[in-house]
Amino acid sequence: MLEELDIRNLGPIHEATITPASGMTAITGETGAGKSMLLSALSLISGGPADAGRVTVGADEAWAQGIFAVADDAVAAGVAHEAGVDVEDGELFLARTVKAAGRSRAVLGGKSVPKSVLANVASALVTIHGQAEQLNIASASRQREFLDHASDDGEQLEAYHAAWRALRDMDDRLERLRSQESSARQRADYLRESVGRINEVDPHPGEDEDLKVKRDRIENAADIAEGVSHALAALDSSQLEFDASTETTGASDLLLQAAQALRGIHAAGEFQELADRLESLNAELQDVVFALSKHLDEDFGDADLDTLNARIHELSELTRRWGPTLADVLEWRDKASFEIEDLDASPEKIAELEAEREGLYRKAVAAADELTEARSRAAATLAGKVTAELESLAMPGASLEIRVTRRSGESEDALDANGGDDIAFLFTPYEGSAQLPMGKSASGGELSRLMLALELSAADMHAGESSQGQQDAESGMTFIFDEVDAGVGGKAAVELGRRLARLARTSQVIVVTHLAQVASWADSQFVVTKIPPDADDDAVGVITTVQQVRDDARIREVARMLSGSESEASLDHARELLADSRLNAGE
Repeated sequence: MLEELDIRNLGPIHEATITPASGMTAITGETGAGKSMLLSALSLISGGPADAGRVTVGADEAWAQGIFAVADDAVAAGVAHEAGVDVEDGELFLARTVKAAGRSRAVLGGKSVPKSVLANVASALVTIHGQAEQLNIASASRQREFLDHASDDGEQLEAYHAAWRALRDMDDRLERLRSQESSARQRADYLRESVGRINEVDPHPGEDEDLKVKRDRIENAADIAEGVSHALAALDSSQLEFDASTETTGASDLLLQAAQALRGIHAAGEFQELADRLESLNAELQDVVFALSKHLDEDFGDADLDTLNARIHELSELTRRWGPTLADVLEWRDKASFEIEDLDASPEKIAELEAEREGLYRKAVAAADELTEARSRAAATLAGKVTAELESLAMPGASLEIRVTRRSGESEDALDANGGDDIAFLFTPYEGSAQLPMGKSASGGELSRLMLALELSAADMHAGESSQGQQDAESGMTFIFDEVDAGVGGKAAVELGRRLARLARTSQVIVVTHLAQVASWADSQFVVTKIPPDADDDAVGVITTVQQVRDDARIREVARMLSGSESEASLDHARELLADSRLNAGE
């Protein structure tokens, strides 16, 4: 949802801030006042073309910024995250600067990004239905996306995408196998020789480090034996063979003597407890003595050292070529074994994969069939709802048909990444007219109303699928309508306003309108006013202001829209119109 739109030096607008309502906001003003600049600002922050000619005369640059309320799990948040920008405090900033010299700069969350990134994020936040932007619906891909958005085919679409990816992966693998030449065979020979060498040595993870430790002990055997002997002599001389004439007393004997001496004391006190502690120390000391005594029996010979060095050398050769560690060597061997299977490209292997590919193709076809059925059901429902809406939007006899045509045959063109369907929106603008592709058969105003009917019908279909009723999956979207009231008046204008207000129950709606019957339904209203240049300062030129109108000021603006004046009759009519719209807004 758009929380704030800030503009500086864009056309006649030197500075303006708009804080649209969460529901419906109307932008009004006299013809030529500069309402189109607001759409230009929205187009800029949505990644649209940058026109240096729209920079205010005398200014160095134009700037527009939109502040959007975005949930952390929203689609726009995910797209922004991929660009390195995260939502902060539930808000996302989209900005664009256009230099008078012609260059532009896109900014997302304070970070400069390519214009395409801004467009991708904005596409999940804003939908502009203006004379230029809404012609995007004329493309087959956009029509397919809209139908999938409106329909409940998410499960079928996901299943098809999974089947299609599996099929394409297999096709890529087969293509790689079939296109092998001598270089591939040479690599297969190299891999086989390398795997054979590794298997011949038969290394184990960490073996080289263990052997180096053992070698170090062999090389220092004399020092180890001498150190262990002295340690044992100091701790427990009974573990060593000494000359019978030599008498030594170890630490263990001394501890036992001390304990016995304490136990011989018959006076009260802590002596018995201290004796227990000395005996406990001796038990721990005996564990150390036992561990050291085992090293006295170790036998390190020259033959063992030669064998160790030879083995360490073998392992070093492996890690030098395929390391840096033995674990890396083993991992490389396993991957190479799989690669050899593909590089061999034997006829039997290709035949096996081709059979597997046929099964994957059948699964993709079956998934495409289910997707076609879901789209066909949704197309009939959506077209029926749109046709019913058009009658109330001053387009009697108009209708929409959404044609879902399944491609036939076994060719590669029968399926693509989006299924096996050709989808076409065919619009009949009036009774008796031929069906024409959407976008080529309607004026700007008719196409705007057709898009409104589409958005309303899609919202109704989502509400029918949702248990929340008033909130659908796209409730964070902001819809911008321009020229939607072209050629509309009277009762049809009231119905148009009513339907815009209905769409605003589930999404934010901003409409540029010259009809009081439409503006009266809005939750908030902004007036774009053109101020002529001061007679004493022609250099300033025309200035356009944007102000929100409330209470009496809004009544006067609606009166102006009704009759071009603020007569008592027009003011009464404006009050009545606003009151009726508020009364009926909850329908």
